[in-house]
Amino acid sequence: MRFINHTNKDSYSSVESKPRSEISLALYAVAKDKLAVIGFVILFIVVFVTITAPYISPYGPNESPELSERLLPPFTPGFFLGTDGQGRDILSRIIWGGRISIPTAIAPIAVSSSLGLILGLFAGYIGGKTSGFVMRSLDVIFAFPGVLLAVAVASVLGSGMMNVMLAMSIVLIPWVARIVYVETIAILQTEYIQAAKACSASPTRILFKELLPNVISPVIVFGTTSLGSMVVFAAGLSFLGVGVQPPTADWGIMAANGRNVVAIAPWVSIIPGSVIVIVAVACNFAGDGLRDAMDPRQRTRR
Repeated sequence: MRFINHTNKDSYSSVESKPRSEISLALYAVAKDKLAVIGFVILFIVVFVTITAPYISPYGPNESPELSERLLPPFTPGFFLGTDGQGRDILSRIIWGGRISIPTAIAPIAVSSSLGLILGLFAGYIGGKTSGFVMRSLDVIFAFPGVLLAVAVASVLGSGMMNVMLAMSIVLIPWVARIVYVETIAILQTEYIQAAKACSASPTRILFKELLPNVISPVIVFGTTSLGSMVVFAAGLSFLGVGVQPPTADWGIMAANGRNVVAIAPWVSIIPGSVIVIVAVACNFAGDGLRDAMDPRQRTRR
């Protein structure tokens, strides 16, 4: 008796025809983007180095091995990137500085994304006078240039890492809220939202089951593309003296400390400045790749 098994064939065909999830499609699109891959690799290296700073740093962030060995140029034996005006190892301060500069840029994005998402989502869904009041209040913050507003807030609150992050969060909240508000208004006009309302779906279900999953993607993209700007922003506030204060190892402070010796030891400012630029560019590469990967229209063009 002959027995023909069609199960494997059917299973293979069903596996092959199974649609891929949005997450897998986005990851595949990011993997195909060379600049995005380079950006993520650089960011991974920076994060790994900063996390392992106590184990890989040649010296402490404020340690001066020899006060007489000040302003040594790069590639000096024992000091790969040279020393600053106080004889501190620049490489060690770069490594330790990431533990301040990176969280100072990430925390405001996380805080502003959360608050802006809530404000924009509820303002867009509720509408009416409440929506107008919320959005007009945020427009007042829009009226001030971001840098000047952050400097003013940081000056009033005082210097320090926490106050800098709070000032940067205040600057970003209106941007996130505006993005979410516009997306919410557009999604509310779609047929599936109208069908959900017709089926007497509760406001909670519409907000958290229908609207939130669709508006969170632009927020993620905005956060990743803004990370590079926030790294520069935080360094700029420290450079101006309203951010993290010396002798804390921070990339902005390191660049500021080199101003007085830029004529005889330009590497003291150039090296931390270059690190800021490299991290900012890597964030932009990663953010642009993630933005294109999360947009189905962009994925089809690749």
